Amino acid sequence: MGLPNDAKSQCQRILEHLMNRTGGATTLELVRELDILRPGARICELRQAGHNIMTHWAEDDTPLGRHRVARYVLLA
Repeated sequence: MGLPNDAKSQCQRILEHLMNRTGGATTLELVRELDILRPGARICELRQAGHNIMTHWAEDDTPLGRHRVARYVLLA
């Protein structure tokens, strides 16, 4: 059995990931590394809970091409 995938558990995984990662994480990284299929929704919930998360636009590669993606950075 894998990780819990309820919204609260996903938010916690993202928050811990952003706290331990300089430079933030992209949408695709959160999907690939944390198995979160709708990272934008979880980021919105974290913001509503009072976390200061900025969005920067970046480009990321997949096997099928280059994509414009959000890079999320947790500010102190």
